[in-house]
Amino acid sequence: MRLSAPGRSLARATAVLVLALGMATSTTGLLSGTHAHALPGAEGSFSFSGDEGDWISGGQSYAYSTASQDRLQISANNANSSVHLSLDGANGDWWSLDLAAPAGNALAPGTYTGATRHPFNGPTEPGLDLSGNGRGCNTLTGEFTIFDVEFGPQGYVKKLDATFEQHCEGGTAAARGEVHIDNPAPPAELDLGLAVALEGTASTLNGKATLHGTVSCTKPVTVNVSGDVTQVKKQKLIRGSFTRSVSCTPGVPTAWTATAVPTGDVPFQRGDVEVEARAVATDPDYAQPVTVSETVAVHLKRA
Repeated sequence: MRLSAPGRSLARATAVLVLALGMATSTTGLLSGTHAHALPGAEGSFSFSGDEGDWISGGQSYAYSTASQDRLQISANNANSSVHLSLDGANGDWWSLDLAAPAGNALAPGTYTGATRHPFNGPTEPGLDLSGNGRGCNTLTGEFTIFDVEFGPQGYVKKLDATFEQHCEGGTAAARGEVHIDNPAPPAELDLGLAVALEGTASTLNGKATLHGTVSCTKPVTVNVSGDVTQVKKQKLIRGSFTRSVSCTPGVPTAWTATAVPTGDVPFQRGDVEVEARAVATDPDYAQPVTVSETVAVHLKRA
């Protein structure tokens, strides 16, 4: 929950609380939709302090480092235009920091002035938001400077050196801080391969079509192979679908076999069919699905 700065009237406090609850829900949805899934913990440091009267810092100083058993996580959105940092302190503190370039721009070295609260900043405005320990700004102004930033695939942030300054509710008191992230080189993305054999069988007993092929992978994963089979016989359209899961070992093509059941009362028969196949697996390093597809003509033999 976000708490607004004290000293408001009861009516104002009630309105702020309702607004804060709505904003918290909205922010969660926006971040989960645009940022990558949680990546391995980041390596680096995060610190800030504030003027007397600053609502976020309370005029105190805070410093955290992964060398001191504090936990940091950082990710970028799909366009590398914003980064989201979360901090779980060994002492129980929790903070988050968002830095975002104006719409249509990737974060790059430079100073971003005129920032407003992310993710509600306008399309031409940078976005900024430092909050945590139950405190957050309803509105804010500020700026930040990116000295160095380096991205990897799927929201991976290899390096970030930045400073920031934030003013809550249009006040003059500010929180000022810096973040330094220096992560290892990002893991390679999962690469999948899918092959569909050009010959299959059509059962004369149950009318099912049996297909087979192989999948390949660069990481050990479970691969779901599925697809659709279409055949035209005597002006009749015959369709069916198939699915099969296999465990894939890197460097070794893994065989798969699947059966398509016709959806109507006309069985699959000897002859050509069109097979639209898909292979899907989740990248274990980035928690993102990877999909490959293949459309081929397969000749069914009678079985």
